[in-house]
Amino acid sequence: MAESLVAVRDRRDEVIARLTDAYAGDLFDVDELDRRLDLAHKANSVADLDALVADLAVPETALVPTSSLALDDPRRPETKKMRVIMSAVERRGAWIVPKQLTTRVFWGSAELDFREASIGPGVTTIDVRVTMGSLEIIVPPTLAIDLDVSSFMGSVEARHRAPADPDPSRPLLRVTGSVVMGSVDLHTRLAGESGSDARRRERRERKELRKAEQRALPPGK
Repeated sequence: MAESLVAVRDRRDEVIARLTDAYAGDLFDVDELDRRLDLAHKANSVADLDALVADLAVPETALVPTSSLALDDPRRPETKKMRVIMSAVERRGAWIVPKQLTTRVFWGSAELDFREASIGPGVTTIDVRVTMGSLEIIVPPTLAIDLDVSSFMGSVEARHRAPADPDPSRPLLRVTGSVVMGSVDLHTRLAGESGSDARRRERRERKELRKAEQRALPPGK
């Protein structure tokens, strides 16, 4: 009998959380973390996932997600607005994300870090308007992303490790809006990972991708 997709999905979330916690605790380096996370996303069975944390010797009860992605909070507001005008605003750590967050950045900067945030099930919408400013969005590797932001004389960059096939029963972060003479940067950062660690990991991933593309070319190309 085939394993339950729900069981595999839940175990994947637990294993990814355990791996990122182990990295934060210096149990292995970022290269090994990257390798195991890739295998975790490709795994099709609980046994394959268990093998990725078998050497960490951590009680099963510790294998829980570090962020509250699947839990709804009765305190969660339907809508909320954040305005940043010629200043800087950062949302980090444990915070409750409303179902719809309207973000306006004018001649300033904002950072929204969702790694430890409480995000309810279903679609959470971040509607952005960035004018002559910058918005950085940091997401965990388990959070599915739908980015639809237009740009005029600005930039929109997305570098993230979103699930290939978003689970409809899990949270989805939808980012919509526009950028005028500014920037929106969305990327994955692992638990405990600094900005410099993330940039090194991203450079390494791009290098490995180029190698894979070269190997896929016909001989003589």
